[in-house]
Amino acid sequence: MARGLGKGLEALLPAMENENEIKKLPLQKLVANPYQPRKIFEDEAIEELAQSIREHGIIQPIVVRKKGSKYEIVVGERRFRAAKLANLNEIPAIVKEMSEEQMMEVAILENLQREDLTPIEEAEAYQSLIEKLNFTQEDLAKRLGKSRPHITNHIRLLQLPDVVRQMVNDGQLSMGHGRTLLGLKNKKRIPEVANKVIKHHLNVRQLENLIKEYNENVPRETPKTKKDIFVQSKETQLREYFGTNVQIKKNKNKGKIEIEFYSEEDLERILEILELEEL
Repeated sequence: MARGLGKGLEALLPAMENENEIKKLPLQKLVANPYQPRKIFEDEAIEELAQSIREHGIIQPIVVRKKGSKYEIVVGERRFRAAKLANLNEIPAIVKEMSEEQMMEVAILENLQREDLTPIEEAEAYQSLIEKLNFTQEDLAKRLGKSRPHITNHIRLLQLPDVVRQMVNDGQLSMGHGRTLLGLKNKKRIPEVANKVIKHHLNVRQLENLIKEYNENVPRETPKTKKDIFVQSKETQLREYFGTNVQIKKNKNKGKIEIEFYSEEDLERILEILELEEL
């Protein structure tokens, strides 16, 4: 199992920079990192970086590893793309011997720490670390300094249909929309409802109400008892925390909290958040 995740890249990269000399490598000898979690590179941002490179050059070398006659990019794919756009022939690089495990760990960490991955890219990065480095969600949360619900709620987005995951990737839907859509009992309707969200510009609260109506099969015209602002606020906090529909019901003397789940797997996820997995 890999070490040093909680300490971040500084636990992995300083030795590379101190022990390896900076070399100039031809761009045609570089290939993308197969473990790169980032799938979307904004053209405008790459163009801005290319312009900076034209004026000031590349200040920080990329990190690569030798693979046959080529070099795989471990850290620095944005700089590589911008260098190509700036019509450079070569790029400063540190060549490091790394295992597949180390390469994946560093690439994913570097992108996670930038904090500008899409929610789906972040979820896929977490899932890769769990599957390929044998981490549990709790291990990963501790090593990355994230809460376990943060990890769990991101990974849960991977249950969305591919077409809806793309909507989240493209920014048409927020992460909150994605998590709320998973509350639909009829999973086949998720793409249909997702399109309705986009068409009618529904916010997450409006989507929650819509899904509740679908799940209960209640006509939209049915009047509802309005809850006070305090209860609504607490319900929103709990929905964010558990990634599912939560209702607070109370009368004068007592009340109850209902947390909805839609499958055995969903129940296990909620119990894990409550740290009741051993019950």
